[in-house]
Amino acid sequence: MGGMEYFCRQIVIVTKENYMHRCLELARLGGGYTAPNPMVGSVLVYGDRIIGEGYHRQYGQEHAEVNCIRSVRPEDEDLIPQSVLYVSLEPCAHHGKTPPCADLIIRRQIPSVVVGCRDPFPAVNGKGIEKLMAAGVSVELGISEAACIDLNRRFFTFHTKHRPYIVLKWAQSVDGKIASAHRSRVFISNEYSNRLVHRWRSEEASILVGTQTAMTDNPELTVRLWGGPNPVRLVIDLDLKLPPTLQVFDGRVRTLVFNRHRHEETGTVSFYQVADDSSLVQQVLVALHRLKIQSVLVEGGARLLQSFIDEGCWDEARVISNMDLLIGEGLPAPVLKDGRDAGSEKLLADTIRYYRNEAAL
Repeated sequence: MGGMEYFCRQIVIVTKENYMHRCLELARLGGGYTAPNPMVGSVLVYGDRIIGEGYHRQYGQEHAEVNCIRSVRPEDEDLIPQSVLYVSLEPCAHHGKTPPCADLIIRRQIPSVVVGCRDPFPAVNGKGIEKLMAAGVSVELGISEAACIDLNRRFFTFHTKHRPYIVLKWAQSVDGKIASAHRSRVFISNEYSNRLVHRWRSEEASILVGTQTAMTDNPELTVRLWGGPNPVRLVIDLDLKLPPTLQVFDGRVRTLVFNRHRHEETGTVSFYQVADDSSLVQQVLVALHRLKIQSVLVEGGARLLQSFIDEGCWDEARVISNMDLLIGEGLPAPVLKDGRDAGSEKLLADTIRYYRNEAAL
């Protein structure tokens, strides 16, 4: 070719799934701050170029679609009516804390919308899609649907199963014990695992412990080792025998006490009366659903954790095992049933195993 040099340019084909993956990346940035709303991300694409990005940052504030359209630079504003909007969850069609996103899409003359999955919330569920299509907007549904649903599995569980999403967590020795024979507190997990647990707390709406755990460990149940919002503290104290000097009653975080004797929903510490003639687990879940608390991290003790397991009322389990610690005579850890292995990781001597319950009620 007479000394001519040829350069091969790699052609990267960006698919709809790629754009939806970016929506999910953005949506995760709102983790811990959007509940009871879902996490949602959105991108606006002209040709093969993203001209706008946004996500739902915090409950009560603008939704992903609004932030996405607002992010478009002034020189690209005239491209909006020729672009495709990708959003991980169906745009809303009702007036809540903010105006309907479907109306904004129509008003900005966006001709095509690609939606990850439908919104199960009754005020939306299909209505946003119907409004867009009635206005002549082309709507494609179901791109990366499984991943979009999984991201908001707490939100979906709450609205389809009418109960909070349940995450079980405990730490155990290599010989399967969670406490010594005298039930005295034993520090099982290391400082890195403890920090991870505090991150988990920041991702859930509430955290639940039983009477013995509250009495023996005197936990704060906060996210002091991690940035983010503190979960609502839930305590089982059927006979109201826990002293008010415990840290869970310090008034810094909203606390709910489930008991047999008193019902009072005032102040930072509220009391919820339960009955003896039905499942305590079910009564707690009904109360949390009524209070619009979408998820709960159950941290102990063993008896309470086993109650959730035995009733089939759990969605995820996270078990931290200290492979260097041998307790011997002690309190046995809960026995998990119906758990599908969902992976593991190691933090020094701690092995963390994750499980999903595909048979969850």
